[in-house]
Amino acid sequence: MNQFAVGFTVFSFLTMVLVLWRPRGLNEAVPTTLGAVLIFLCGTVTTADLADISSKVTGAAITIIATMVMAISLESFGFFHWTAAKIHEISKGSGRRLFWLTNILCFLMTMFFNNDGSILITTPILLLLLSRLGLKNHQKLPYLISGALIATASSAPIGVSNIVNLISLKIIGMSLYLQTVMFFVPGVLGLLLLAILLFAVFYKEIPIKLRPIQSTLLLTSGRYHPLQSRPSQSQSRKKTRVMISVLVFVFFVRAALFLASYFDFPVPIVAVFGSVVLLGWRWVYLKLNPLDVIKKTPWHIFIFAFNMYVIIYGLHNIGLTNWLVQNLEPVVSGGLFQASFIMGTLVTILSNIFNNHPALMVGTISLTEMNLSPIMLKTIYLANIVGSDIGSLLLPIGTLATLIWMHILKKERVKIKWSHYIRVTFIVIPPTVFFTLLCLYFWIKLFFLTE
Repeated sequence: MNQFAVGFTVFSFLTMVLVLWRPRGLNEAVPTTLGAVLIFLCGTVTTADLADISSKVTGAAITIIATMVMAISLESFGFFHWTAAKIHEISKGSGRRLFWLTNILCFLMTMFFNNDGSILITTPILLLLLSRLGLKNHQKLPYLISGALIATASSAPIGVSNIVNLISLKIIGMSLYLQTVMFFVPGVLGLLLLAILLFAVFYKEIPIKLRPIQSTLLLTSGRYHPLQSRPSQSQSRKKTRVMISVLVFVFFVRAALFLASYFDFPVPIVAVFGSVVLLGWRWVYLKLNPLDVIKKTPWHIFIFAFNMYVIIYGLHNIGLTNWLVQNLEPVVSGGLFQASFIMGTLVTILSNIFNNHPALMVGTISLTEMNLSPIMLKTIYLANIVGSDIGSLLLPIGTLATLIWMHILKKERVKIKWSHYIRVTFIVIPPTVFFTLLCLYFWIKLFFLTE
């Protein structure tokens, strides 16, 4: 690459440093907006490129935002408090049972919503529960770290749980339904191994017995407050019926997303319809105006995603992806097994240096320019997902979800040092990535390769 290309790459890297560092709580959309504007003014990205980016980003951003609207709506119903109370009840005073319930909760929240939303939902619930149980800081680590890792990694099996996965699907020409069919089983097997490894690492630190919680908790205005008395059985049953009804509705909305993908119906329309219905339900049942949810919705996600793609297109236009194609195509063409492991490892490394958003985008665009068969292209793309959604967890800066998690913990004055985090991730993430890639290879070989 020439000097301009090198300078442009350095500039893009500095933009990502600001996104990850976020000095004084700087919104991640601010540095990417500045970077995108400068890139456009330099002529590296054209107006035609912006139109192409819009077509790829808009649908994914609308789907993710609609999902977050649903999550915010559920908070008003008291869903998160109800979930916390149920988890504590089912754990029956067992710290180890609570560990597995915590991981199941984080997995389900990512499946129902998305990885960032799951972190925003589950981390406050866990902090609340663990504090009420009187656990010391080192006793909280097994639940907090494993919960964050499972919540973030759970975006791998289905593309709808991660905005960058949704955008990349559009580029690769792969439906949401097809990704799930090809990757759900290998992805879930990888998550199961990750949970088992986390349990083994934390086994001695997980408390065997938990002390009982004497009071229940009430959620008001987004904060939890202790109550001196428990609600009556009739109130509890009524609350449970409402929560189950809401859960069933959300489940059917999620299922409808995959049906829409299968029948080539626009997925964003289904997501928006689900969020509007839930907002209306909330308005009728709780008499809460939908405008407050609109104010709480993180609209900057759309701006961030769009700007990230402008930066990636700039890197693509100056020859970065061509350089990657020239160097990787001979290696990738050596066979599916070799290609999957090389690309999965490469995206893992890039994700932990630059963050998984640009890493997966660069990897995906590069794949589309290689002379690969459709099944080879899609399989290697899924290997990239393994590196982007699971391999990126080696360092806390690998994903925006883990950065959000660290920010919440810092705000709540819960100390988790990088040394605590990487002591765990350097043990559990490499074997999980390797195992998931292996499962993906054999799954594709058994059910999708006809030659």
